[in-house]
Amino acid sequence: MFMAAEEGDITTIIGGIAPDWGPFGSLGTEARVMIEVVMAVAILICLGIAIWGAAKQRIGATAMRDTFSAEQGKGLIVAGLTGVFIIGSLGTLFTIVYGMAV
Repeated sequence: MFMAAEEGDITTIIGGIAPDWGPFGSLGTEARVMIEVVMAVAILICLGIAIWGAAKQRIGATAMRDTFSAEQGKGLIVAGLTGVFIIGSLGTLFTIVYGMAV
């Protein structure tokens, strides 16, 4: 019987899927950690903006009957979640663009 994956293991499979940091592959470990920390802080700030927008929308729509505040809240929610998506996909985008250039 022929096994297609008899020579490989799970590390080979996962290592093939994981991004190789593209143009940032030559950076040291400390630089990668700093980039990850900056991105994590930016994601937390964006999530905070989205939560603030949700609270502003809820308070504006129910307690004060302030439609302007509710609309601002919607805008903050969209902006915060869009920021999370963009920052979260930066690593993938850099790797794809770098891979296409090489």
